[in-house]
Amino acid sequence: MALLVLEALSKEAFAPFGDVIEIEGSDWFPINNGSTQRYHKLGMVEVLGEGGLPAISMARGAAFDFPLSISMLERHPLGSQSFIPCNGVPFIVVVAPSLPDGLPDESGLRAFHAYSDQGVNYRRGCWHHPLISLGREGDFIVVDRVGSGHNCDEVALSTSYRIEAVG
Repeated sequence: MALLVLEALSKEAFAPFGDVIEIEGSDWFPINNGSTQRYHKLGMVEVLGEGGLPAISMARGAAFDFPLSISMLERHPLGSQSFIPCNGVPFIVVVAPSLPDGLPDESGLRAFHAYSDQGVNYRRGCWHHPLISLGREGDFIVVDRVGSGHNCDEVALSTSYRIEAVG
């Protein structure tokens, strides 16, 4: 089993795969007569294909603990997908770039630790692992494409990857 090093989630490190949705370090402007700070366009919703619509849903992810084993990835070719935690649970994000044939490039596989005040927006077609809530069950707001058309590809990885807790 190959070891996959866990990284802290940051906007710069995650940029090839999508957006980090967080207030820290983001621009804002006042709304509601100055009583609210709006952090605008932290992630862009992508929706392709006839019959597709952007939707807001919720998901409850089972609790996982270290060490983790990763053996598959998925992607959504017709739209982006965001996960925004809403009950204070950190989570693990695993992503990979695509090879020219469209399959995931395992040599570029990366694992990020997302804190409970960070969300992610996977770009359309980004290979990623399904939701991994860390330590306890996690509730997440999900923003993605719903509707007709095939919008989920899954692949088994060539080997399993192990993720261990950092320090």
